[in-house]
Amino acid sequence: MLEQHRNRPALRGILFALLLSGCSDSGFVGNTSGGDPDGGTTGSGDAGTAGDGGATGGGTGSGYLHTSGGQIVDSQNQPVRLTGVSWFGMETDWFAPHGLDKQSLGWMLDKMQQLGYNMIRIPYCSQMLDAGSAVKYVDYTKNPELKGKTPLELLDKIIEQAGARKLRVVLDRHRPDAYSQSNLWYSGQYTEQRWIDDWKMLAARYKGNATVVGFDLHNEPHGEATWGSGNMATDWRLAAERAGNAILAVNPELLIIVEGIENVNNQYYWWGGNLMSAGANLVRLSIPNRVVYSPHDYPASVYGQPWFSAGNYPNNLPGVWDSYWGYLVKQNIAPVWIGEFGTKLQTTSDQKWLSTLVSYIIQNKLSFAYWCWNPDSGDTGGILADDWTTVNTNKQDIIAPALAK
Repeated sequence: MLEQHRNRPALRGILFALLLSGCSDSGFVGNTSGGDPDGGTTGSGDAGTAGDGGATGGGTGSGYLHTSGGQIVDSQNQPVRLTGVSWFGMETDWFAPHGLDKQSLGWMLDKMQQLGYNMIRIPYCSQMLDAGSAVKYVDYTKNPELKGKTPLELLDKIIEQAGARKLRVVLDRHRPDAYSQSNLWYSGQYTEQRWIDDWKMLAARYKGNATVVGFDLHNEPHGEATWGSGNMATDWRLAAERAGNAILAVNPELLIIVEGIENVNNQYYWWGGNLMSAGANLVRLSIPNRVVYSPHDYPASVYGQPWFSAGNYPNNLPGVWDSYWGYLVKQNIAPVWIGEFGTKLQTTSDQKWLSTLVSYIIQNKLSFAYWCWNPDSGDTGGILADDWTTVNTNKQDIIAPALAK
């Protein structure tokens, strides 16, 4: 999702009008990343032994993770479900997760853990890794250990402190620069090679630290992005293979998380959510059992997809999800980790959507990262209320049954 600075509804309406002639009954797929505006020992440490409980599919599992059919499993081949939140801000020009001007890092991580989440998805942008990028808007009286840190060193501290709490981390390359989402994994300023080199650097930096279990290669490919076309400039599947293999050559233990695209044969879905072609055109990597597919899904308040106005709503939703991405798990092809879903929960339609999706997650034993922890997501709000202290219990109470136990 793009973050809070974006006024999505007007843009979605314009784009939908332009695309309508080519859309099927799936509708247009507006982007859905809400909320823009910020670790320790990096390369080693047994934070990677993060937790027990893998035998029941709960906890964070032991050691590094890999895949087996439609499941994520740990180093003992026990099922693991990663059920967490996205905490955004490092992809913006703050180059820090939002809220560190309101709370301490420890308070944030403790609260996530207390609520039952077992992982954090951390969006970042390529620009964050530029030499001139500096952390903004951190209260150092609350976070003295973060003073003087570069954005990357701040990430180190987040990972260190997450690992101490047995919280796994997935890094999400959210966009090239700090200001706008890109259709593709590269832009005029940040090339594909830079994207791959950044991932290789991060793979080396956190090698041996299994707190960091996966890399979400690029957030929400859309527009001209294709899957299986063979066009090197637009084929997201081929790009994911290039990046994934480069990462695994450095750190062979990581999960490679691959989002979908927007449009497959004029079947439109949420940006990054359409995985209809993945089953027939799997991402092929040099090391097997490393690919996790990651759709994004949002409610009618984010964009009025046609299925929200169907006469059998919300009972039609499981069929929609099955066709776009759920089949991957149901057919035991590959695991699915819903990388984003979220809502302000202010309408009956949204409430039905969230309850139905949570039931689908439970039924199919899916992993997920809720969008988002932050209250300042323009489209969805967060788990935290606007005071950055109070928990939105209306949301939390619905989500809680789907958390790994």
